[in-house]
Amino acid sequence: MTAPIAISALPMQAFVGLGGNVGDVVSTLHAAIHALSGEQAVSALRSSRLYLSQAWGPVAQDHFTNQVVEFSWSAAPEALLEFLLSLEVRFGRQREIAQGPRTLDLDLLAVGGLQRSSDALTLPHPRLALRRFVLVPFAELAPDFVIQGLGATVTTLLESCTDTSWVRPLSGSV
Repeated sequence: MTAPIAISALPMQAFVGLGGNVGDVVSTLHAAIHALSGEQAVSALRSSRLYLSQAWGPVAQDHFTNQVVEFSWSAAPEALLEFLLSLEVRFGRQREIAQGPRTLDLDLLAVGGLQRSSDALTLPHPRLALRRFVLVPFAELAPDFVIQGLGATVTTLLESCTDTSWVRPLSGSV
């Protein structure tokens, strides 16, 4: 159990990428979103559709199920990252193989127009513009959201993305 998160006065728009390829991924994503929506610093949560995507990275593995959620966050971005990491552990995430199979992967993509660069947190996510499996569901939710530091909308980043991996929508949303 993590410590209570200190609420701040000004909520910020936050985007988180969710994915997994081990176990019942759809149920895991549903449960992770439920846990996220139950956090007191979260409000107005919306989610993209689910997408099946080609595994990304050097490790041979099953396809991933991915989506992006958007919500208002009323605490520090570092507290959100800590909360997301605790959810990954709760849902059985193992970090033995870099870019390997996982039950749940939660990536903090952007928080408002903030830019951060520290050992613990980089905002926006440093590989966001390189990953079609992130950009497709992100563009569904917020096509005109401008990624700070890149000076481009999510749609523009998707159109210029050089990742050739396939991403296919699944029916419904969790």
